[in-house]
Amino acid sequence: MRIHWLQHVDFEGLGTMEEWVREKGHALSCTRLFAGEIVPALDAFDMLIVMGGPMGVHDQGEYFWLQEEKAFLQRVIAAGKPVLGVCLGAQLLADVLGARVFPNKEKEIGWFPVVRAGVVPERLASVLPEQQTVFHWHGDTFTLPEKAIRLYSSAACVNQAFVYEERIIGLQFHLETTPDSVATLIENCRAELVAAPWIQKEEEMLAVEGDVFAEINAWMSALLDYLSRHA
Repeated sequence: MRIHWLQHVDFEGLGTMEEWVREKGHALSCTRLFAGEIVPALDAFDMLIVMGGPMGVHDQGEYFWLQEEKAFLQRVIAAGKPVLGVCLGAQLLADVLGARVFPNKEKEIGWFPVVRAGVVPERLASVLPEQQTVFHWHGDTFTLPEKAIRLYSSAACVNQAFVYEERIIGLQFHLETTPDSVATLIENCRAELVAAPWIQKEEEMLAVEGDVFAEINAWMSALLDYLSRHA
């Protein structure tokens, strides 16, 4: 299978998703939007991953490529391809599916639990834990797109994840996270670490034990396995 991904900043990569791609023997390609690269033709890939970044979905004036990216996502969805959006990627998917994206009441940065919605699609239920502590770094949120199903909520943010037509998944949180990627985000976005109810201190984020990483990374692999079956 051919997997393509969209990168918005040079310091935010695929994390453990890249290991999953290698282990499964899939082909991997990337468009670095921040570097002015052009998105591929629809027949050049089978599944799409849209990663995060510090910009917002409405920042087209500063990031000129956002408008083309949104148009590209609309074409990908219309073509019936599976898509995973992470953080900004989830917000972009919500936007192009007609939902409203706006600042959350509180920024959510650090390790906080998400809780599964009461009713989720049967095919997905086996790969969705009831509750899991996950890594967050987001200030915006979204309303649910029409016909989408909420998958997770947290105390700070109602819409943490959704699925649309069983093949489009948006996650506000990061399951691909590694100790290195946490440190990299802190290094590049440290200015956001201010005193607030749902923003952890740097040392708190870095003190998390390895078992938590293993749990969320295994969950990400299970979600990728699920989406790959729709390719």
